[in-house]
Amino acid sequence: MRILVTNDDGVHAPGLAALVRALDEWVVAAADGETREVVVVAPLANQSGASAAVGTVYERESIGYRAVRIDGVENIAVYGLDASPALSTIVGSLGGFGPKPDLIFSGINLGVNVGRSVLHSGTVGAVLTGAQLGVSGLAVSMRSGADPTPWETASATAVALIPALAAAPPGTVLNLNLPSVPLKELKGIRRARVGTAGIVKAAQDPAHPADDATTGRVGGGPFESGSRQGEIRLRLGAAVPSLGDIADEDPDDDASLVAAGYASLTPIVGVREETGPRADGLLEAAMRDVEQFLS
Repeated sequence: MRILVTNDDGVHAPGLAALVRALDEWVVAAADGETREVVVVAPLANQSGASAAVGTVYERESIGYRAVRIDGVENIAVYGLDASPALSTIVGSLGGFGPKPDLIFSGINLGVNVGRSVLHSGTVGAVLTGAQLGVSGLAVSMRSGADPTPWETASATAVALIPALAAAPPGTVLNLNLPSVPLKELKGIRRARVGTAGIVKAAQDPAHPADDATTGRVGGGPFESGSRQGEIRLRLGAAVPSLGDIADEDPDDDASLVAAGYASLTPIVGVREETGPRADGLLEAAMRDVEQFLS
């Protein structure tokens, strides 16, 4: 079993160190005749919000890397790359740092990745990229809270998920979010739906405010005022870096479960062809319209 570890907070992030220390113990605990190997290939700098972006790869012929030391880790090689989380995953999966991994772990991210923020998360984007290469993965995120951060809650839960993830079909992706509580206070783990929580709640031009200052959806801004230069202020919500307002979430949504003290676990999929009657009908109508235009 070979596990590739990455993240989006950067190779020097404490969450990554906590996960790697737990995996170092997992390596040491291998039974006789069992092979366990872990390699870390993570961005040198913070790449939060990078989603599955790989950057301008066509403008360079190589990627710089640097060996990194994590205190307390004796059995795992750690490398920082001049790359995004997704590109780190690609390089680590296609031979840059040894054989193709069996699993990819991404995290531990400080701040939950729930609701619509899942789409923008570099933590999640890394494992979705791995899934495109046929490798199953686990994205691990923890709600921010008071210091010291109880990293063991997330790292121990992640390691406990290795057998199930290893037995899953190739390309399986799980998104794990945990509350900021000691392991003994974790209420359990529940399957969660992706909720509606989002990073950006509104975008407003303070010089030309919207008619509805709460939502920013009516009027306002340069479109109404004709302004050619200024600033658009963002009102941020969940996951930056705390949970945010979950008043409109259902009890089994990911954000609600974390707020209630549970670990939330959600299977997710990345970009793929949509199939089914809805897609068939749409494509038939679209192609018919184009054929008529061309005739």
